[in-house]
Amino acid sequence: MKTRTMLGMMLAAAGLYMGAAHLAAQITGTIVAGDKTRIAVPDFRGKGAAGPLMNTFNETVWNDLADAGILDMVPKTNYPLDVPQAPTDLKPPVVNNGQTVKLGMWLTDWSGSPVSTNYLGMGNVDVNGPDMILRGWLFNAGLADVKTAQVFGNTYFGPTTEAGARKIAHEYAADILKQMGAVSLAGSKIYFVSDRTGKPEIWSMDYDGQNQQRMTNHASYTKMPTVSPDGKLVAYVTMANLTWQIRVINTETRRQMAFVNPVTSTIATPEFSADGKRLWFSMVLDNYLQIVSTTPEGGDRQRVSNVRAIEISPRVNPKTGEVLFISGRTGHPQLYKMNADGSGVQMITTGEGDVANPSWSPDGKKVTFAWTRGYDPGNFNIFVMDVGTKEFVQLTRQNGSNENPFWAPDGVHLVYANQRGRNRQIFSMLANGTRVKQLTSEGDNQQPVWTKGTN
Repeated sequence: MKTRTMLGMMLAAAGLYMGAAHLAAQITGTIVAGDKTRIAVPDFRGKGAAGPLMNTFNETVWNDLADAGILDMVPKTNYPLDVPQAPTDLKPPVVNNGQTVKLGMWLTDWSGSPVSTNYLGMGNVDVNGPDMILRGWLFNAGLADVKTAQVFGNTYFGPTTEAGARKIAHEYAADILKQMGAVSLAGSKIYFVSDRTGKPEIWSMDYDGQNQQRMTNHASYTKMPTVSPDGKLVAYVTMANLTWQIRVINTETRRQMAFVNPVTSTIATPEFSADGKRLWFSMVLDNYLQIVSTTPEGGDRQRVSNVRAIEISPRVNPKTGEVLFISGRTGHPQLYKMNADGSGVQMITTGEGDVANPSWSPDGKKVTFAWTRGYDPGNFNIFVMDVGTKEFVQLTRQNGSNENPFWAPDGVHLVYANQRGRNRQIFSMLANGTRVKQLTSEGDNQQPVWTKGTN
């Protein structure tokens, strides 16, 4: 294949050109089949000014729990008509002359058929001045004593606004997930590229698609975000003075940080190391894109790859430090791994089709990437591979082109870009391909990366 043809194909896969989506991924374990814990969460009621915000609150709690992928959400149509709002509403039955007499609402209303739940979430929302106050509880519905059945009871505060309703809902759901051994995504952020205001810029949003905000304003082609491990820095590539350059900004202040760019015609696919002390990227050296690393300020540049082929998308294992990358050394872009010094190079895909957008799982054992092999060949689809066994599974199919998979900090979700028409939109899903949710709808959106937020 001619060098120019290969360069165009691989840069398109990496996202330098407007016609293709790009990079970044991060993956962990596929959801394991099995019995899930059942939970019932009836709608909470709000007093006063909280009343109009309860739809937002109840929907947020439900989605946070359902999207976690570990709970069996009991349908609300199975719930009793009388719903407790506080522990004092629960009245244990008494035995009178050998007969059990109900005195009001009780846990067996929920543990028995048709609800048959393991856990019951309940509470109420009130207003005090400018603040909403949520009092939320979680009960083990299978226990016979209120005190022992109560798993927790907490109070949460937020402003009496839509954002405040989502805040207290996220916090309450997070406490439930913690009890179930799951990691909440509350506070995590997704950074992505959108052209909704004209030229592509870096944007951010909450993990559920709320609070979408523009982070940059270069009025130029700006792409390929990567986030430091502490969530405080975003590095990206932008066209400045007809040259691709790396820029680094603080995620809280949006101030640009110092970075010394190398003199080169093309620069692409930045990636922070797991300890945040190095920035990896590709730049043209000896007429080919090659992998280098620098300090986060652009100093101490070290060349890592040195072959007559295009090599892009370095992705550093968060546990071992070995590096994934895409190389054209066999003709078609394929997925490789190597040691941090460039030694021990191994191809880990089969040589079929074209591969793009690799990234490690948070536990460093799996990788996700976009690939044109398999079902629906010709379109990119998202795959997950166990690097040790090289066994892989295809997650998307028959729904356009799917690229840029990136793992959530919880190791259970993926975010990715999907193109079914003219524009790409960003979606999230569980790592088994279920619970697909669209997060963006305006403009062309691509290259999402998911971070746990600032520490």
